[in-house]
Amino acid sequence: MPQIEPQTKSQRALEEETVLQFWKENTIFEKAMQKDSPQGEFVFYEGPPTANAKPALHHLEARAFKDVIPRYKTMQGYHVARRAGWDTHGLPVELQIEKMLGLQSKKDIEAHGVAAFNKACKDSVFTHIKDWEVFTDRMGYWVDKKSAYYTFNASYMESLWNIVAEINKKGLLYKDYKIVPWCPRCGTGLSSHELAQGYEDVKDLSVYAKFRLDTRSIEALRSSGLDIDMSPDTQNSNISRVSILAWTTTPWTLPGNVALAVGNDIEYVLIHTGEEYMVLAQERLSVITQEHTV
Repeated sequence: MPQIEPQTKSQRALEEETVLQFWKENTIFEKAMQKDSPQGEFVFYEGPPTANAKPALHHLEARAFKDVIPRYKTMQGYHVARRAGWDTHGLPVELQIEKMLGLQSKKDIEAHGVAAFNKACKDSVFTHIKDWEVFTDRMGYWVDKKSAYYTFNASYMESLWNIVAEINKKGLLYKDYKIVPWCPRCGTGLSSHELAQGYEDVKDLSVYAKFRLDTRSIEALRSSGLDIDMSPDTQNSNISRVSILAWTTTPWTLPGNVALAVGNDIEYVLIHTGEEYMVLAQERLSVITQEHTV
């Protein structure tokens, strides 16, 4: 059997570039878009990347999937108008501009000027667009860059609002409540993707927090027969010295708390410690070093 020498990295790269050049010179992508498509349309709009940073390895993986599926559907007889897009919104873009301008908070942005800040964000999203175009071509990703859509265009945003309006007209929208990650510095909710930026495993300590009850809130406790000193806190005449003791492993959510949850099957006790009363689960009395159960 003849011995076949393995290709070197440079040889493989040369062969790949030869194929890419053949595709370009013979407009293979464009011809694929013009072939018969008896199965009709298969809609594919790229989930757009943001070009304010250089492409990385994970972008290669995602775009490989975006390339394989439209090619497969084209081979099945569909017409797939693979339109490219650029994402120009999002907290990562804003954070980068904040660093560049030396801004530390939402108030700094407002003082700088929202319009000027938005313009700086818009200008920054194409910082590395050339790198993205070379990256796209080099990996053999077939996508129509000439008719790319941009999320900052008014026509794009208006089309999305129109879609939402039509969905609402059909009664398919409803209002509800949802717990979302919140950034107190930015003054905004965070998407799962934004929350994952710079994610790392760390050891977090839990927090015990006391929630003071106003005098109206503890009337129900007194009516149940509990002997509670109703003398108010010296700093606030509307607040008693009775608190509910809560425990959380997510202390960053505390500024946004609007309610406390209690359990039907949990037995709660009222304790007197120092100059105040606290309500907590009986099984958690061990967290209090000195207490007197009322």
